[in-house]
Amino acid sequence: MKQLLHHLQAFSWLKRVLVILPVVVVLLGVLWLWQGHQTPNAAWRTAKVTRGDLQAVISATGTVEPEEVVDVGAQVAGKIVAFGVDCEGKTVDYGSPVEAGTILARIDDALFAADVAQARAQLAQAKANLQRAEADLGQLKAKLFQAERDWLRAKKLGPSDALSQSDYDAALSAYEVAKANLNVGQAAVLQTREAVAQAEANLRRALQNLDYCTIRSPVKGVIIDRRVNIGQTVVASLNAPSLFLIAKDLKRLQVWAAVNEADIGNIRPGQPVTFTVDAYPGVTFEGEVGKVRLNATMTQNVVTYTVEVNTDNSDGRLIPYLTANLKFMVAQRPQVLMVPNAALRWLPQADQIAPQFRQASQSVAGSRSSSSGSAMAAKGGKEEAARGTLWIPQGRYVRPLQVRLGTTDGSLTEVEGPELKEGMEVVVGERQKEADTAAGASPFVPQVIRGGRH
Repeated sequence: MKQLLHHLQAFSWLKRVLVILPVVVVLLGVLWLWQGHQTPNAAWRTAKVTRGDLQAVISATGTVEPEEVVDVGAQVAGKIVAFGVDCEGKTVDYGSPVEAGTILARIDDALFAADVAQARAQLAQAKANLQRAEADLGQLKAKLFQAERDWLRAKKLGPSDALSQSDYDAALSAYEVAKANLNVGQAAVLQTREAVAQAEANLRRALQNLDYCTIRSPVKGVIIDRRVNIGQTVVASLNAPSLFLIAKDLKRLQVWAAVNEADIGNIRPGQPVTFTVDAYPGVTFEGEVGKVRLNATMTQNVVTYTVEVNTDNSDGRLIPYLTANLKFMVAQRPQVLMVPNAALRWLPQADQIAPQFRQASQSVAGSRSSSSGSAMAAKGGKEEAARGTLWIPQGRYVRPLQVRLGTTDGSLTEVEGPELKEGMEVVVGERQKEADTAAGASPFVPQVIRGGRH
């Protein structure tokens, strides 16, 4: 009897399950269909409208360079035999301070000293030849004087019983020969004088080459590069070999920055610039634009211009050839309302917009790309009339708020509007509750998959 009662109870429970199960399936289906046609309960990711100083900058990289560099070379060939001494009494090397005229190095001058000795001997010989030519010229003048007197006496007597015809002709011939010899003597003197001048020029050249064996600093500055060693042979042919690189004044440095062609229109002389170097983390240096070089360079189809930024290095912390990260100040807006750029890029779906604003959703969607583009075009404050759309949470919906866009620094954008207030919440994205609670959700509850927006 007990077993019969047990079977009857089990049958009754099974019957109830069979009756309730279809109802549960129908309810789940209705719930799934309702969720498929309704907007999920979205948790908006929001940010506040803030007030502060906004700076629009152009970022670039560059290299710290000396303002003026002198490349010291050699004008003669030879072997480096010694280095000079700097202002501190130390051997010339990297970083040595030098004055104008400081001896930097010496080249072996044995051959050039021999050239000087030879040139001096040639000059002495040329001067001796000149003296001899001048002495010969004096003799020729005396002979001409004697021949002229003889000819004058012969001419007075003429051919007669006192003077034969042959003696008359001999006197005339001696006079003519004496005049010709004088001209030859004068030409010899001129020739020997030119030889002396040439010998003097050769001596000066030999002395100059000998002097070139001593390398001196042409300016006051600091040696930033030494490119030779003792014992090294330098060869000067068409181009003078570079021995030392001297920075004239390391208290005035420049940063040569490569600026993209899209930003070069916003660069102007005198523009303030800040930059940092890896050698001094956390330290910001200041400078200003000196000039924009017009010879552009192209690398992988990217056109850049070199901009010279002048900076004061009186403290001597900056050294040449450091890599610098620069920011050119394009515009500065004090105490303005600003929002993250993500708030201007985000666009809701049609069913997320409050019903009373849905009619205008199509026009808002069409202007979305132009709004975000206007924010970029507003860089530097040139596009004051650019407009954009912010979305304000309104319960489970959002409503649009039209604003005027101003300066942007790449992450924040200046916004203006009659309804805009500091601290107002604006939507920058959404977070689905289903995604947030997926780990604890029941596997039997159907999940609605919504496509992502771009």
